[in-house]
Amino acid sequence: MDFQKLAKDIVEHIGGQENISDLYHCATRLRFTLKNDNKANRNAIENLDGVITVTESGGMFQVVIGNNVASVHDAIMDQTGLGTKQQTAEDGKKGNLFERFIDLLSGIFSPVLGLLAASGLIKGLNFVLGKYEILDPAGGTYRIIAAAGDSFYYFMPIILAITAARKFKVNQFIAVALAGGLIYPDLVNALNANESLSFLGIPVVLAKYSSTVIPIIIAIWILKYVEGFFTRFLHESIRNLLTPFFCLLIMLPLTLLAIGPVAIYTSGLIASGYLFIYNLSPIISGIVLGACWQILVIFGLHWGFVPVMLNNITVYGKDSINAMIGPSVAAQSGAALGVFFKTKNKKLKSLSLSAFFAGLMGITEPAVYGVTLKLKRPFIIACTMGAIGGGIAGGFGSAAIAQVQKSILTIPVVAHGMTGYIIAYFFALIGSCILTILIGFKEESSEDDVKKTDKSELTVDNSMIKRESIISPISGYAKPLEEISDPVFAGGAMGKGIAVIPEDGKVYSPVDGTVTLAFPTKHAYGFTSTSGGEILIHIGLDTVKLNGEGFTSFVETGAKVKKGDLIAEFDIQKLKELGYDVTTPIVVTNSDKYLDILPLKKNQIIHGEEALSLLL
Repeated sequence: MDFQKLAKDIVEHIGGQENISDLYHCATRLRFTLKNDNKANRNAIENLDGVITVTESGGMFQVVIGNNVASVHDAIMDQTGLGTKQQTAEDGKKGNLFERFIDLLSGIFSPVLGLLAASGLIKGLNFVLGKYEILDPAGGTYRIIAAAGDSFYYFMPIILAITAARKFKVNQFIAVALAGGLIYPDLVNALNANESLSFLGIPVVLAKYSSTVIPIIIAIWILKYVEGFFTRFLHESIRNLLTPFFCLLIMLPLTLLAIGPVAIYTSGLIASGYLFIYNLSPIISGIVLGACWQILVIFGLHWGFVPVMLNNITVYGKDSINAMIGPSVAAQSGAALGVFFKTKNKKLKSLSLSAFFAGLMGITEPAVYGVTLKLKRPFIIACTMGAIGGGIAGGFGSAAIAQVQKSILTIPVVAHGMTGYIIAYFFALIGSCILTILIGFKEESSEDDVKKTDKSELTVDNSMIKRESIISPISGYAKPLEEISDPVFAGGAMGKGIAVIPEDGKVYSPVDGTVTLAFPTKHAYGFTSTSGGEILIHIGLDTVKLNGEGFTSFVETGAKVKKGDLIAEFDIQKLKELGYDVTTPIVVTNSDKYLDILPLKKNQIIHGEEALSLLL
């Protein structure tokens, strides 16, 4: 794969370098913070070779790449120089409070996920080696391996200080020095010796800050305002010296006296609250988490659990969430393997096999976005088996001693209740595979199949199969109906069809026939073709709320139309500025009358081109 070309194309379609406020990556995704989301051409990016899909959540524009994400990220950094810029102001839209919270967590934890997983794997491996007396826990080999695995967790405040400083746009070196003060050896020794310390006569509540998450994040957030104050009011000739001076002199005592103790107390409350819910019923907790985890991942909401997992490990030395969601990852991998055995589509077979192996390594995006979610049934099967597996893990009291990716390699990290976790993991994996094969799924016809059907089967014997063409009423980018955000249209409740992301604001008649419904709000039109096809065009999503604002209609109910007649216009830019999705579903509302409805176009489409083929 040409990573340089892919990087260039992504930047071009995302609105150019000037539209990027921030960029980092996790295990599989490029996570962009954009100044203007409307400038990004999602459909064009999705169709790039090397891109699995595009999703928007947590206030970020996320491009799912897969295992090559780091190479593409580095190529973008090389081409744009984004990595050399330190942003000093917030750009673009902030989103609502919840979106900003999720964006904050993902921005802080995403850059260290690889190191976090690797450290956890080392801890799990060393645990097994010591438990089965392969290594002597008192020996040098065991202790050095332990140092390699524990170093990340012990110095976590320093590592998170770097990522939090980047997210809050604070001087990283001041942030690291502040974090280092929290685990300064003399203060650690004072804590261990139960000494009483005071600062200017104020008692200091000493606490263990190694491995903690919440104290340093709150401290860096407050540091942002302290540093900003001195940066604004100190003269440039002394700013570089006195800003770090005042920041450290103020922030370290403030953190030890107030921020730290409050954050440590809050951490204890969070851990106790989770433990209370878990103890009510570990099995039910596992079922709920196992069923919902991949749905949370899709919407980016799983980041809210990361601090809780790490906090559990800090407070209790183990975390049960890691164990209960592991089977859900295995289930998606198993469903992808089931698709591999079941499908006859060569492209899908290749994709599902690679997604299976990625899933074994704990990366489910290729399986979810590329295979199971598009086919629907495999995704539902995987969520169901993940729920059962989560319940099994919960019932056995399985818990991990570190935060890791839920892969087949990291099973040893679930040191508590490992046997139950192994049962749960492979039950979900194998069960999803078998059920996917037995229940099956409905595959989309490939473009080649459509062309073959169109050119041969449909023209050989017209007495057996009749065909009606529906032309695209809009110019833009065509995409499968099930991929749009409106669940009513995407779920097929209104019928089969296609969706178009329009390039302009003109809408034309898709058939020869009659306008059976012209909504007063001018955002939707129904047609009945001369052959009996009932077509609905819905301009944008949720646009009924505009009550006709931005729309102009040229037809009324009962009007006779020909293919290509201009029926309406709309102000596409105005709709986008008001925050509306302009994706336009084109649906055959009497789909049950036909043998099949075949979408014939993907990517670019011009109004007047054939978009749907109705088989009767």
